[in-house]
Amino acid sequence: MSRSTDGANLSEARTRLLSTATRIFYSEGIHSVGIDRIVAEAQVTRATLYRHFSGKEDLVLAYLDLADKGIRGQVAAAVASSESAPDQIRAVAKSITDGIQSTGFRGCAFLNAAAEYFDPAHPIHQAVLAHREWFLNTVTELLEQVGDAPADADGRHLVMLRDGAMAGGCLFDPTLISDTFLHGVEGILQARAA
Repeated sequence: MSRSTDGANLSEARTRLLSTATRIFYSEGIHSVGIDRIVAEAQVTRATLYRHFSGKEDLVLAYLDLADKGIRGQVAAAVASSESAPDQIRAVAKSITDGIQSTGFRGCAFLNAAAEYFDPAHPIHQAVLAHREWFLNTVTELLEQVGDAPADADGRHLVMLRDGAMAGGCLFDPTLISDTFLHGVEGILQARAA
């Protein structure tokens, strides 16, 4: 095999590993899933896994990085879909409720990971915090464009509403939870515009 073919096969194997881990980690949790199952379902050898990832922790970090990139893309698309800051915030909120109402929804991948890796110094917990800081900063910056008041408290309020919706969306009626979340976001916008 040529070097480029070897690289393509390695890349394909890495993609299968990450895709398999993502599906299983999200649907069943991280600690409950062993490397042997991921290797078997991805149809690769253990050696192949260790060529791409130093261990399970590295695979979990790759899973969270993939989730982070997906959410950043989702938020960027929502923001790009409208010109006014209030409508951009509404679009971000709507993209969240679309996720809550999707098939197989099991809450927030980052909140789920934080529940399993609660040590603040752990690299996985640190990845969760970095994602959450980015999201908080993003919504706070958008809210600053609505009204004149400082937006820090409103940004935290929106993130708290989102966290509750993500948890409630897999426990209760996702449509009702989504409507409640959107109503709460609208309340924040109205208060800022007043």
